[in-house]
Amino acid sequence: MSILVCGEALVDLVPLDGGPTLTPKLGGGPFNVAVALGRLGADVQFLSRISRDPFGRDLVAWLEASNVGLDLLQRGPELTTLALTVLDSSGAAEYSFYADGTADRLVEAPATIPESVTAASFGTLSLLYEPGASVYAALLARVHDAGVLTMLDPNIRPAAMTDGDGYRARFRTWLPSIDILKVSVEDAGWLGEGPQGTTVRDWLDAGVTAVVVTRGGDGLSVVTTAGETVVPGVSVQVADTIGAGDTVHGAMLHHLTEHGTRSSADLRELDSRAWTAALTFAAKAAAITVSRPGADPPWAD
Repeated sequence: MSILVCGEALVDLVPLDGGPTLTPKLGGGPFNVAVALGRLGADVQFLSRISRDPFGRDLVAWLEASNVGLDLLQRGPELTTLALTVLDSSGAAEYSFYADGTADRLVEAPATIPESVTAASFGTLSLLYEPGASVYAALLARVHDAGVLTMLDPNIRPAAMTDGDGYRARFRTWLPSIDILKVSVEDAGWLGEGPQGTTVRDWLDAGVTAVVVTRGGDGLSVVTTAGETVVPGVSVQVADTIGAGDTVHGAMLHHLTEHGTRSSADLRELDSRAWTAALTFAAKAAAITVSRPGADPPWAD
């Protein structure tokens, strides 16, 4: 049993001590999810294309040190995507991206997916920037059709959007292939805007089994056709929120698969008690991540 994480790896340029000096932090939503899974003890493989530049070498070394498998990883001469990060007074992050022609946009679909893969994760910029976005979207449908449990986090970055309504329309086409959809409150609001907007009810009607909503310090919730389950956040001194949602994503997927949830059918059988356990585990993991700078998910111990 293994988990396949698909998507970009990049470098966040983060202000040092609130000043003008920027320090590089390894990141990218799917990259952080893979790191969280590896550190928590999951058998995880990372599918992406990473540069051979110095940042790319650091990204690969960080994955290896976090026990992430690289059998499906692709490498290329293109540069690493950069995300310029600005933190507000609460530690929340806003981003702008330098992504033209970078390595992760040029990923190719693997010829085969290992039979050991029982769950697959997708999300963030990898579903926005072409040509890689179409590769990942097709792979999402492919693995879901093969019976693999799928989880997706759109992780909306308005600063990277040039066609919001076009993205919302593409998002609707992914819904039948998603078992677990993870969104922040802000993501849900953005996806509900305009004539192409959709709501949690629309997502469930389109075939999504569970919608997990992150609410920052207010905790987490999950909505299914059976109702809603909510757990509170964990009180902690916040360094910044970089990687918090990605840690929720990885921790929840790890908890669910470790407790026998490996298909859409298994997911539909979960009751409020099982969801409470998964959400609580994810909230504790995310609290550790936000207590230290950058995306630095916890280890199992």
